Amino acid sequence: MSILAVVALVVMSLPAMAADLGPACAGVRYERIGSYTVERLNRIMGKELSEFSAFKTAYPAAKNAVDLYRVTYDTVIPEQNNRPVRASGLLAVPRVAKRTLPVLSYQHGTVFSRTAVPSNPEESMETRLMIARFAGDGYVVIGADYIGKGLSAEPDSYMVKEATAQACLDMLFASRAVCRALNIEQGDLFLSGWSQGAWSTMVFRHRLESLGISVKAAATASTPNDLYMLLTRWINNPTALDASYLVALPVLFINSYERYYGMSGLSRTAIKPQYWQAANDFYENRIGWDEAAKLLPATVADLLQPEFAAASSMAASPFFRQLQDNQAYRWRSATPSRYYFGKADEVMPPAIATLPVEYTRALGGAAAEAVYAGDEADHRGTFLYGAYDQKVWFDSLLRR
Repeated sequence: MSILAVVALVVMSLPAMAADLGPACAGVRYERIGSYTVERLNRIMGKELSEFSAFKTAYPAAKNAVDLYRVTYDTVIPEQNNRPVRASGLLAVPRVAKRTLPVLSYQHGTVFSRTAVPSNPEESMETRLMIARFAGDGYVVIGADYIGKGLSAEPDSYMVKEATAQACLDMLFASRAVCRALNIEQGDLFLSGWSQGAWSTMVFRHRLESLGISVKAAATASTPNDLYMLLTRWINNPTALDASYLVALPVLFINSYERYYGMSGLSRTAIKPQYWQAANDFYENRIGWDEAAKLLPATVADLLQPEFAAASSMAASPFFRQLQDNQAYRWRSATPSRYYFGKADEVMPPAIATLPVEYTRALGGAAAEAVYAGDEADHRGTFLYGAYDQKVWFDSLLRR
């Protein structure tokens, strides 16, 4: 079954049939893909959430229904001389009388398929939760699928810095055009993201600040602020806490960087020959993670060729130097921010998740705070705690 056919089936599962509403402006189209009633939103924050994670978090009940739109828009890939491409994303609009609404731009975490993305929320629990938590209480929620996900025909742009920032920026502009067509004015802009999406939020925030676009506040959970530090830790200093699927992440890094940064032959240089085909098939979405996990080794170090892994220590290759360049926190930030971390996080070490706090303080930037999600907060638990706390914080800023 084709990706478009899968998307069509998922759209049909929403409460209302998709309806193409045409262009909002040049290069931007939108279609209504359904709606969530207040009852469904509360079920998301109840039964569906309990199936997603055992971490205990109680969310207030939703106050309004939400209409869901898939947006397709033009963007470019800066790493490839601004090559133009099409991308997709989600716009969730609360059914409220008020016409000027705050906006949450939510950047999604790592997913192992093209379809588990914001514009296909029935396959994305994290997206449904953010819709319920924020759009169910009067915020417009937007989210880019990223280049290579959703309806994009490109390869996965996993952790590719400028392409990610550009896709998020152009999704913001596209959402403004659609909101105008829906007679909605966007108010204060807030940013949020989890895991890969936390990194995406950081590089997006840097782009917005560089353009002088105001962000009221930003909150990220399990943030991979330093990609070089993260991957080098996975290679050289594994722990018993590490997630079983960590080996999938360098597969995505390596194949993505080979394609987007012109590092020809990188995957064959980096990945042991006996694992190369499975790694390539996984990246290209020819096999899913369940099948790939049976074909790939248990640890990141065992996946990689010894010479390649050894180069990590001194960043002695173009790949590891590119990871260093793709850090997401080394500037004097103008946006108040919170960084959520958990003791039991099996993916993101607290030291990496909270790197920007002291850095920003040393530079005299905007207020930055590390927020502890608790001893029991694993990767998903850290996200759930952050989704609760940041909404309370953002609301307090709206009242000022």
